[in-house]
Amino acid sequence: MTMKALIFDPSAPHGLCFGKVDQPEPTAGQALVEVHALSLNWGELVFLNHMHKLGDVPGWDAAGVVARAAANGSGPPAGTRVVTAGWNGAWAELRAVDTTELAPVPDNVDLGAASTLPAAAVTALRSLRSLGSIVGRRVLITGASGGVGSFAVQLARSAGAHVVASVRRKDHEETLQKLGAKEVIVDFSALHEPVHGVLDSVGGSVLAEAFAQVASGGMLVSIGNASLSPSTIDFEQERARGGDRRIEVFTVGSSGYGPDLSNLLELMSRGELDAQIGWRGDWQQTADAVDALLERRLSGKVVLELPRIA
Repeated sequence: MTMKALIFDPSAPHGLCFGKVDQPEPTAGQALVEVHALSLNWGELVFLNHMHKLGDVPGWDAAGVVARAAANGSGPPAGTRVVTAGWNGAWAELRAVDTTELAPVPDNVDLGAASTLPAAAVTALRSLRSLGSIVGRRVLITGASGGVGSFAVQLARSAGAHVVASVRRKDHEETLQKLGAKEVIVDFSALHEPVHGVLDSVGGSVLAEAFAQVASGGMLVSIGNASLSPSTIDFEQERARGGDRRIEVFTVGSSGYGPDLSNLLELMSRGELDAQIGWRGDWQQTADAVDALLERRLSGKVVLELPRIA
């Protein structure tokens, strides 16, 4: 049997087109999920050509309903609303996913909002853990209006940090303050005190400038490189500022998302975590959504909804 999916085709606009592909065949430890909503991430679109070959079904984040439970008895039963994580297969009507990479969605959490969590929110959560205890400490988050950044602001606030949000435009200030930022800056010259930690998703010159704000004993966690520019640091200059500061290259990991997704969903269920959806529509509008995301015409997350399978 076949299903409708967004397929990678390097000759198509943005490398994507709709087509028919075979339905996935789950392994014994996988659930078959009918996808109701998916979330797009900047990284998976920018590097689409590097991660996929012609005919692949891309996609990291999807939420829906279990159509067929895992044959080995693990995971939730059929009919359960779930959010799923993985490195491919999300942009289709059906997705086969390991039961360790999904989590049940509480009744009061919208599936579209849940679909925003796997890549962005888990990245924010795990990178914050790299900083250790941040209670009462100053934490600088670059790219704070983006998907990872807005989740990081909220999670750092919940963990007791004094959050400094760095953005390109001041018009994000009110939103970020509502999410928990104590300071919102567009230029590091506005930062008058050093910070204990930095979560940097911008890279390029921003990484070097942000590292210069780190106090002794602190660290910068490099999450990504949204600037697509190389990062150059003058280490002689940094030695003059003082030592005992670190840079950690962060990767989110490829498995074990289930428990983190459950924790994030609980926060969302209690109203303590907002998906900050900046664009929402039918998946037939994928081209418009991709344009808006890649041209940086929106902040927050992009959610696309799928019709129910007849």
